[in-house]
Amino acid sequence: MSGGVDSSVAAALMSDAGHDVMGVTLKLWSGPNGEAPTAGCCTVSDAEDARRVAAQLDIPYYVLDHTDDFRDGVVDRFVHDYATGRTPNPCIECNRTVKFDRLLSRLDDFGCDVLVTGHHARSREVDGHWQLLRGNDAAKDQSYVLSMLTQRELSRTRFPVGELTKQQVREIAAEMGMRTATKPESMDICFVGERDYRGFLHDVAPQVFAPGWVVDSEGRELAEHEGVAGFTIGQRRGLGVALGEPRFVIRIEPGTSTVVVGRRDQLDIRRVGLEQLTWTRGSGADGPVMAQYRAHGEKVPGWLTDSTLVFDEPQEAVAPGQTVAFYDGDAVLGGALIVSTH
Repeated sequence: MSGGVDSSVAAALMSDAGHDVMGVTLKLWSGPNGEAPTAGCCTVSDAEDARRVAAQLDIPYYVLDHTDDFRDGVVDRFVHDYATGRTPNPCIECNRTVKFDRLLSRLDDFGCDVLVTGHHARSREVDGHWQLLRGNDAAKDQSYVLSMLTQRELSRTRFPVGELTKQQVREIAAEMGMRTATKPESMDICFVGERDYRGFLHDVAPQVFAPGWVVDSEGRELAEHEGVAGFTIGQRRGLGVALGEPRFVIRIEPGTSTVVVGRRDQLDIRRVGLEQLTWTRGSGADGPVMAQYRAHGEKVPGWLTDSTLVFDEPQEAVAPGQTVAFYDGDAVLGGALIVSTH
């Protein structure tokens, strides 16, 4: 229970269905002295919202401290990725290394059968195997960030709000008089909060900012920069160069702290190398897939072979560090981490 409306309604739906429900909030981030942050995730107000909803539903409520796991598996990875020219997705790493891994390992300790979350996704069992499906509300679908789940996790996880639209979720919360019914969604990276991610990196890991050069695709030096951690593939603004026509970051070379800029057509990517492939159905197969490489991006056709994905048509500004999810219709086949682009 994050303190938001989705997890609040998920708990209510399971309770109304006759299940014995237990509410859990994860403490994932804290200040330098262990204090709860005032912005981003794990705020006192978020925990208080979750606690009050649990009290309203008359269910037990606990806060579990996983700040060490979150720092090691998510925040340190986030810092390392930007320092090495990658574009990370900390929400996926949080799901992979903390939320599902740690909570599923605690189910038996608490005498629980399944883990329930407020994600907008669906799952169903077919012939003894579990499928992960896109949520019914296409605009709020979160199946992309769950693409690393396997049969182990899916068999013991339920997503009750995935059958609903966001509007229906809020209506249910309002009918029950929940304090979270009209609570706005947070679109920020939770531990970064309302500030820019570059400011976060300056605060927690200033060592990642090694000065270097912005160069064009022919290697001509155009301007100095403070560090590759301040750049992402496809970036147009804030490059520190003025050439009379738009230029975009087309490549980042962390070994020499070099940022390469070029024309928009030089952003086109046809093939990506993959690692950490996972399959929701237990195993994968080569062949045609629909691929999604941004959380709210469109699915595009491609051909998957071993650890390589070739897009049918070139895609713009695909970056190492991004996750790509594979789909067959509404069903999620699996996911992988992009490690190289060509």
